Amino acid sequence: MTYQVIAECLDCGQRTTYHPTVQACPRCGSQWCEARYDLNAISQTLASRLANRPFDLWRYRELLPIQKPNPVLCMGEGGTPLFRAANLGMMLGCPNIYIKDERQGPTNSFKDRQASVSITALKDAGITEMVLSSTGNVAISFSAYAARAGIKLWAFLTSLVPAEKMREVAIYGTQVVKVTASYDQVKQVAAEFARQRGLYLERGSRSILSVESMKTIAYEIAEELTGLIGARYPQTGQVEAAPQRWRAPDWYIQAVSGGLGPQGVLKGFNELYQMGWTDRIPAIAGIQTDGCAPMVHAWKQELEKADPIQAPRTYIATLSTGDPGRTYSLLRQRMLPSRGGAGGIFESVSDEDAFRTIHIMAKMEGLSMEPAAAVAFAGLIKLARSGIIKPDEVVVVNCTGHTMPIEKMILGENWSRDIVVPPAEAFKETPEEGLLAALSRVSSERFPRVAIVDDTPDARRLIRRILQSQGDYTLYEATDGQEAIALAQKEHPDLMILDLMMPQVDGFAVLDALKKDAQTANIPVIVVTAKELTPAEEKRLQGRVHKLMQKGEFMNDELADEVRALLR
Repeated sequence: MTYQVIAECLDCGQRTTYHPTVQACPRCGSQWCEARYDLNAISQTLASRLANRPFDLWRYRELLPIQKPNPVLCMGEGGTPLFRAANLGMMLGCPNIYIKDERQGPTNSFKDRQASVSITALKDAGITEMVLSSTGNVAISFSAYAARAGIKLWAFLTSLVPAEKMREVAIYGTQVVKVTASYDQVKQVAAEFARQRGLYLERGSRSILSVESMKTIAYEIAEELTGLIGARYPQTGQVEAAPQRWRAPDWYIQAVSGGLGPQGVLKGFNELYQMGWTDRIPAIAGIQTDGCAPMVHAWKQELEKADPIQAPRTYIATLSTGDPGRTYSLLRQRMLPSRGGAGGIFESVSDEDAFRTIHIMAKMEGLSMEPAAAVAFAGLIKLARSGIIKPDEVVVVNCTGHTMPIEKMILGENWSRDIVVPPAEAFKETPEEGLLAALSRVSSERFPRVAIVDDTPDARRLIRRILQSQGDYTLYEATDGQEAIALAQKEHPDLMILDLMMPQVDGFAVLDALKKDAQTANIPVIVVTAKELTPAEEKRLQGRVHKLMQKGEFMNDELADEVRALLR
């Protein structure tokens, strides 16, 4: 049974049926909408279904904006372990500290949840190319899932992102665009690039898909915590009537850059509370670095909005979002007890504290983590030492990621493009025009044009994916011979990759038509076919195709090498 998902505008209250490609309220144009569900109905049926489902992200599919997971895309996302930090807890005098180990996702980051839900929905909606900006982990996760889905990904990364992370993004075949600018400027460049080309833009906290994916962390924590230490219920009528009883922690702690993670997790705990499955919503602790802590500054000054940090000063590039925008305002509103919120705090720690905590967690708990994850644990230590977190409280810390470096020799040269955004004072026009002018460096107009002709969608997707991951091409697709002939006459591609076995107009007929037309006669052709050719058929191809390759008998780099050789 599926349930309708409603997108509710946070500005005008308009409620419409959710669709992943609709990115603004149809009434007022606001880009800030949230998903709404019939929580009462879902609560009554979901509890009985959980016993027969694997422990992964899709276990809670009725509470997600896409309720039919694609088995082809799944890589075991979600279902990460929760375990007690016995040694750290002993050191801090807080015995009930638990670690949600998101390092154990498919690409070793909690962003795998975001990528999994988003890519599943976008593939279902027919999206084949998309754009995002990232400080590292988002691009890595989306790259992995986009590769499986056959979606071309443009990842705009600030030049501050460690080279290891950039190489990991590139290894999946994503087009890396390295921008020498702040992350907030990178977001502007990526958004304009997507607008110019009419591509889907991943919008982080403004994306219903992204926010909804993160709330599965809350569901898992409550379910796992109950299994570890049991439920905790002041006996209220609401809870007594609930079909499920789970335990929420007193605190949820996470390192914060743009704020998407806590935004989604807080929504998840709110939904569990509304369904009566838990008796409380945990206090949220968002931890930032001292060199880029706009949310912390705003929180301590009791400001509704966070003033942007124009020049972040931190070595931890993955947390260098200087302008959290409205995300901070929403979090503050939902955390303030005076407004009915769950409570919580924003706090910052130094880079040195984070680096030191890496050693602490490795030596105390056997956990090796990236600096961004260590920021959360450094924050925990600070809050426990100051007495804000009490000794008897149950605390869950999100260990958000641990990425493994990609060796340089795997990728070779030219795996990224560079954009250098001049300082504002160097712009002859406005800073915005300077940013947009930089996009000319990645224009697709000069990319070689390749036509892929095959009546099998999976075959077209495979060839597209090989080319996308190995180089820069403008790709066209034709699903049969007639389309191929029309495409060649209209677009005049630099190369055609052609199947022979197609209904009505087959590949042989396409070759005949190309040779008869002076404008298409010289288009190089690579035949990729599953057909076992007879001697007569092989003779028909002689002198008319540049390469014959059998499906299932070549590796991706072999096809890419042939394409590159013909397009030199």
